[in-house]
Amino acid sequence: MHKRILVALGGNAIKKADELGTYEEQLKNVYKTCVELVKLIEMGYDIVITHGNGPQVGNLLIQQEAAAKEVPPQPLDVLGAMTQGHIGYLIQRTLKNILMKRGIKREVATIITQVEVDKDDPAFKNPTKPIGPFYDEKEAEEKIRMGMTIKKVKIGVGKTYRRVVPSPEPIRILEGKVIKRLVDEGVIVIASGGGGIPVTLENDEYTGVEAVIDKDLAGEKLAEIINADILLILTDVEKVKLNFGKPNEVDIDKMTVEEAKKYYEEGHFPPGSMGPKIQACIRFIEWGGEMAIITSLEKAAEALEGKTGTRIYRG
Repeated sequence: MHKRILVALGGNAIKKADELGTYEEQLKNVYKTCVELVKLIEMGYDIVITHGNGPQVGNLLIQQEAAAKEVPPQPLDVLGAMTQGHIGYLIQRTLKNILMKRGIKREVATIITQVEVDKDDPAFKNPTKPIGPFYDEKEAEEKIRMGMTIKKVKIGVGKTYRRVVPSPEPIRILEGKVIKRLVDEGVIVIASGGGGIPVTLENDEYTGVEAVIDKDLAGEKLAEIINADILLILTDVEKVKLNFGKPNEVDIDKMTVEEAKKYYEEGHFPPGSMGPKIQACIRFIEWGGEMAIITSLEKAAEALEGKTGTRIYRG
């Protein structure tokens, strides 16, 4: 049997931080992403794909607010569904085209995915999930006056602030059985995009809520459902770092789960960026996964060969 990988794509796989997010830019980035994904398939891995949606859902939210006098705005959970369709379509179409050109006969499908969360999750009172564009300090102050919740999410100067929204813990992926069935039949599935559409269950009825679930934590839940061997989190850095942004910054090649927990508790991995990625890796290994890897998109194949990336494993 081929080893099964849950690939969690970061936002830079669709939109770079310095880009506007035009259709042409996103399509170019998705093409480069899919070329890297096909490498994994050609190496003999079975892949299931999830992706972030922070830039896209944030931009959609701005569009909703700007056009509110002309078109009724939609709630954040609906915007999450829109981005699942939008990003899933681009990946699905592009990946299928590349596979056909390489002579690889595989079906690709995107599943609009709902993820249950707790309506009393404390995250609703403490927004931490960055969405939308980056702002400098002056822009951030203006957005705060407009009523937005803005936090500094990057070390340094310049555009280091972003809007943040609640990010509750994922409890259960509602479409899990359907996704598992498709994966077992050999379909390359794109699911739980943007962390899934957050819904709560009350009185035997699901209701959408205003939040964005972390895609890596939801991706870990998906990895369990599909019985993944490896959790591969692709972001904008080649390796995880200790003391990130400081003079004593150092790369981590590998660490045990216990070491990852220790570094996390020491504050090396902040929420809203590397923190949830490390949490997802820890949960995956403790669930029974073989290995978790964090690296950049361009280094995915090399990381699977053990040449780079940060590998997290059972001690």
